[in-house]
Amino acid sequence: MATRQPVYINTYKQGALKAKVRAAWKKMRSCTLCPRRCKVDRLAGQTGICRTGRVAVVASFGPHYGEEAPLVGRHGSGTIFFSGCSLLCSFCQNFDISRGQTGDPASAAQLAVMMLSLQQEGCHNINFVTPSHVVPQILAAVAAAVPKGLRIPLIYNTSGYDRVQTLELLDGVVDIYMPDFKFWDPEVAHAVCRARDYPAVARAALKEMHRQVGELRMDSDGLAYRGVLVRHLVMPHGLAGTPAVMAFIAEEISPATYLNIMTQYRPCGRAFEDPLLADMPTRADFAHAFEAARSAGLTRLDRPRRVWGLF
Repeated sequence: MATRQPVYINTYKQGALKAKVRAAWKKMRSCTLCPRRCKVDRLAGQTGICRTGRVAVVASFGPHYGEEAPLVGRHGSGTIFFSGCSLLCSFCQNFDISRGQTGDPASAAQLAVMMLSLQQEGCHNINFVTPSHVVPQILAAVAAAVPKGLRIPLIYNTSGYDRVQTLELLDGVVDIYMPDFKFWDPEVAHAVCRARDYPAVARAALKEMHRQVGELRMDSDGLAYRGVLVRHLVMPHGLAGTPAVMAFIAEEISPATYLNIMTQYRPCGRAFEDPLLADMPTRADFAHAFEAARSAGLTRLDRPRRVWGLF
């Protein structure tokens, strides 16, 4: 199997990665990294909606086998779960992690050690989970890890609530973007995460991600090494607006987009405070979601997973 070099290695060799690190850190002085644009001085330890200051907090890290097939392979995806979040969905399945600071502070040097450890364990990639609020810390960690031998693809595993201006800093660094597209209706987004702008932000973010890395590409072993993989969670009562999301992906991103229609929804966090979110999706909801994808012309679908409460 031919070896494909991750894009960030050339970026490092050209000296551009250090410039990206400096630019990203400057944004934290009056933080505008995410669409919330809290404008707090995170370099001084102040925190905004993401509840994270100067130093990233890691809830856990290790090989993960529950990700999409092109990411897991034989040895797993090397996940690093960051605490805090800028979107804060009320039904979050990682509610304690996203709402608090569960975990341990990790410097750039410590993050680099985590990445190199996951590579040493045989993981096929480094999978940054909930990274939108810690882009400067990630860039600094990559810059520290490359001269020590980091050489596997980097995955940006995000809610899709990402500013294009921040994503531009990741151009030439991230190999695989894995965004959610959660909701099509701004009013649903407002009710669930107080982010009425989520649909517009996610559309712009997906376009920028696709501009940078294109459609998902895999090697002869079926492992992804570059491109976009989109996730869409089927929600009860059609709250996600699935048909419109599928049409957008097919028409404005690419009909060859690799898509995971996720069937794992269950009421978590504060979901039971909303009668609509407290329900489970039905078999018909899942069938309609897959039919919406097919009708839109999307055929690169990840294998269906176990449905909570149905199987």
